[in-house]
Amino acid sequence: MEAGACIHVGELKRDLLGRVELVRCGDRLVVRRCRSRMPGIALVARLLARREQHALRALAGLDGVPAIAAPPAGRETYRSWIPGEPLSLVTELRRDFFDRLEALVEQLHERGVCHNDLHKEVNILVREDGTPAVIDFQLASVHAARGREFRRRADEDIRHVRKHRRRYLRGMAGASFACPAAEVAVPAPRRLSRLWRRLWKPF
Repeated sequence: MEAGACIHVGELKRDLLGRVELVRCGDRLVVRRCRSRMPGIALVARLLARREQHALRALAGLDGVPAIAAPPAGRETYRSWIPGEPLSLVTELRRDFFDRLEALVEQLHERGVCHNDLHKEVNILVREDGTPAVIDFQLASVHAARGREFRRRADEDIRHVRKHRRRYLRGMAGASFACPAAEVAVPAPRRLSRLWRRLWKPF
């Protein structure tokens, strides 16, 4: 893939660290992260981009996580596009969604990678077939040894998955389903919860 031949499709996110864009490179949709040029912030953005690239190399070939789509080019990095909706926006989930999500996170850990940012629902995607994917590895850590720090961070990843499971499946314990893939309605968040998620949680 030639990064210079990519065509801008749309902007996915913009913050102090830079912007994230969807681009078309040949017949592929690819996510391009463009780092900030702001003094001080640019250094932080570069370090986080390196962390993400390191984690994605360790996870190469794993279904449910992005792949590096091209070598870094200047201030830009490229990863594969995973179609789907953020967990916070879906209205239905497969019954086995969180089982699959926890299994995916455990696969990250088997490769020595801790995500460290799974409390954000926007980092968890519900793919078109209802299965989970995990994105945004800027805060991820790669561990050669499975020591105390690795175990602490891995436990935090799993704790956040289980916290999401409890909230999203609250009140559904007595429901019956024809098969594990059956979809369940996601309860609308309460008013205070909506305010928290929209205003203070992103900050």
